[in-house]
Amino acid sequence: MTNPFLTYGYNGPEFFCDRTEETKRLTSLLVNGNHVALISPRRMGKTGLIKHCFAQEGIRNDYYLFIVDIYATKSLSEFTYALGRSILSVLKSQGRKAWERFLQIVGSLRTGITLDALGQPSWNLQTGDIKMPQITLDEIFSYLSSANKPCLVAIDEFQSIADYKETNVEALLRTHIQDCNNAWFVFSGSKRHMMGEMFFSPARPFYQSSTTLSLKPIPEEVYSSFIIKHFQDSGRTIKHEAIAYLYQRFEGTTWYIQKICNEVYASTDQGATVTVADIDIAIKQAIDEKDDVYQDTMNRPASRERTI
Repeated sequence: MTNPFLTYGYNGPEFFCDRTEETKRLTSLLVNGNHVALISPRRMGKTGLIKHCFAQEGIRNDYYLFIVDIYATKSLSEFTYALGRSILSVLKSQGRKAWERFLQIVGSLRTGITLDALGQPSWNLQTGDIKMPQITLDEIFSYLSSANKPCLVAIDEFQSIADYKETNVEALLRTHIQDCNNAWFVFSGSKRHMMGEMFFSPARPFYQSSTTLSLKPIPEEVYSSFIIKHFQDSGRTIKHEAIAYLYQRFEGTTWYIQKICNEVYASTDQGATVTVADIDIAIKQAIDEKDDVYQDTMNRPASRERTI
């Protein structure tokens, strides 16, 4: 049986905990032509909520759906690269007519996209191949404006654009987005202060451009029911106090709860019961797995200081 506690991706509503009201609200805003700024700390489940929303019946068949993660991007070229690649990867599954339309419009990328043995487009570009990002961005937004279905575009870790080396990126994107009548955007961000500055400051281009949603922890009693059900469905049991301990230990943060539940589910035999002690063991295992990473993080500042 598949482990029901996902730590990455989305595998349907059965494995998605709650967020009923948030899903209704986000879906309603998007289908009624609103842009949304979705703000919460990292690991709270923003991307999962977006994927769950995009899977709703009133959305999944009526829109082109694009999710772009720009967390690691540092420039307009890298942003444009990530956006173009994400769009093409989705359109590949929509049939030849869909992706051919994209390639016809995005002429500046055409030489870096070839057809594979199955006749499917293959993205052969590197980030450095985006020589004129503003022109390529113009073309991408021209595609979004003229696509044969309306588009929903979720940009994950949107606050990253505030740190780009170019100074006009916010204004440039705001202009493109406000002129695009066939696409609506979810601006997802985890740095509350930066997102607040971008969307609430009158001096910034995205001021009052979007409806703001904040994602809070799933209530403990709701999460508890979800966890108990999945353990019971597989012939396992988990004590209420074990769930309460786990929830409080991580202050309701979705990813950490999912990660530890995934660990204890995998290590618990059918007919067995998970206790607080089992939760502690799973937490220690998860920490030990990342020991080298944590040590490196701790040592980095000291290393720089010695070098100086």
